[in-house]
Amino acid sequence: MSESDSQTADPSAAPIADAADAPSGSEIFPDLQPVTDALSEIEIPPVPEPTISKPRQRISELSTIDRLREGRMTDRLAGWAVTLVISALAFVIRFVNLGYPNKLVFDETYYAKDAFTLWKFGYETKWPDDANDSIITGATNVFSDSPSYVVHPPVGKWLIGFGEQLFGMNSFGWRFMPLIFGTLLVFFTIRLARRLSRSTLIGAIAGLLITCDGLAFFMSRIALLDIFQAVFLVAAVSCCLADRDYYRWKLADLLERAGRADFAGAFGPVIWWRPWRLAAGLLFGLAIGTKWNSMFLLAVMGVLSVFWDVGARRLAGSSWRAWLASLIDGIPAFCYLVVTAAVTYLASWSGWLLTEGGYHRNWGANNPDEPLVKYLGDPWASWLHYQIEVFNFHTGQYMRDQTHPYDSHPIGWLLMIRPIGIDWEGDIPPGVSGCTAPEGETCVRVIDGMGTPLLWWLAALALVVSVIWWIGGRDWRVGLPVLAALSTYLPWFANADRPVFFFYTITILPFTVISLAMVLGLVLGPARSPHRRRGGIIAGVLIGLIVANFTWIYPVLTDELLWRSEWLSRMWLRSWI
Repeated sequence: MSESDSQTADPSAAPIADAADAPSGSEIFPDLQPVTDALSEIEIPPVPEPTISKPRQRISELSTIDRLREGRMTDRLAGWAVTLVISALAFVIRFVNLGYPNKLVFDETYYAKDAFTLWKFGYETKWPDDANDSIITGATNVFSDSPSYVVHPPVGKWLIGFGEQLFGMNSFGWRFMPLIFGTLLVFFTIRLARRLSRSTLIGAIAGLLITCDGLAFFMSRIALLDIFQAVFLVAAVSCCLADRDYYRWKLADLLERAGRADFAGAFGPVIWWRPWRLAAGLLFGLAIGTKWNSMFLLAVMGVLSVFWDVGARRLAGSSWRAWLASLIDGIPAFCYLVVTAAVTYLASWSGWLLTEGGYHRNWGANNPDEPLVKYLGDPWASWLHYQIEVFNFHTGQYMRDQTHPYDSHPIGWLLMIRPIGIDWEGDIPPGVSGCTAPEGETCVRVIDGMGTPLLWWLAALALVVSVIWWIGGRDWRVGLPVLAALSTYLPWFANADRPVFFFYTITILPFTVISLAMVLGLVLGPARSPHRRRGGIIAGVLIGLIVANFTWIYPVLTDELLWRSEWLSRMWLRSWI
């Protein structure tokens, strides 16, 4: 997404509607030229200007300094109020009956127990086969001190274990931190969508949509690792975007203090301190310390953020010297992002490194003649050997030979072709366990890891529209969620020959939801448009239908008792059963 000329270097350089047609403040996001010949016949309402210091002035008439400062919004108080209210709503919805069912479901049997012993020993240990039954009765000290072979880094388990330290080794305890992070996923999605679109309204729409998504709801109420990974990734992308604005605003400040209109072909002063970029590196490190595949998004955002620097320099008048930013800013960017992420990842293994009992911890001492041991020493050689073992586990023949009834090929993920069944109790006869089914029918209790269907199908369509909008309209704002979604989605195709599951898409969801919110912003149109009322009705109806759809599937997300026919009425595709 190179910003190779004045139009792509800053969205404010793109032609916009006449000032008379623009509202006094940005209610959606900047204008967009007709994107492609394919869309030219579709009536798309003009989009208002961004919130800038001179909202009624044509962007092309603004000074370089004003264009660099594009993105400063004037409704910060309203923005925070909207963020906190919707996040609080998400928390309440997810909190209700959090500890039910009072048992270890699905892969909680691994992560909840690993988290508990991780806090006790600094590494995960083994549990007996009947440990789950003991835990439910309150007998939690049945673990051994023998190390357990685990195949994911420890950050997510440290977090699950923190909830267990607060509330005990019980279903509420091991689900408490997923609840907190599920709420944070809503929070950061709102903040990212708002900053990206320059619209609090679009941020609110994105927050409401992800609040009412079944998968985001479900992943907030189960002790799996992916909810932590998703939050760290969305927060990291948010920091990269904040760094883009920070860098441009600093360039504007430098020009203003020097009393210059632009750099007149010079590169200009170097901006060494990039706090948002440092924060992004830390968050990417935590994401990788939860699951390795977070590295793909780090790579994409690292390259993209350097291109943003080049574009900012071009806009500031650095001419061809703007490309020097690929080195002058690119090398520090590597340190801020990649080196910081690597150090953070290593720090997450401190429990394993600082103790002696972890799995493979003494491999170096037992294999002193190995080259790794000779060059790195005992602890680091042991650690690196463990990392290689884990990599081979995920990519080797053992995993490729495995099967699972809920294996879901990535090609169907965005349309939710094959969600995952988490817990099932079927054929409950009438009169048993509260079943009120009529004669000839039975009851079921089920937890399905599924999204809100209407939301997912509209988001998939919005992603296609966004690709066209991005390429045809050369709008960097639309390209960011597209790139983020694809970098968390496409790498899974390389592992499609081993069991993979729909709930992995929780890392994709926030970015597709943001794409949908931005497309709904187009439907809404500017405040003064004669079609605003019609756009508002269309967008409002779609949002209302999504909320209603979430309410409809709520019982199959929460293990409620249903007649079998009631459950089947919610399984719209045969592949969902």
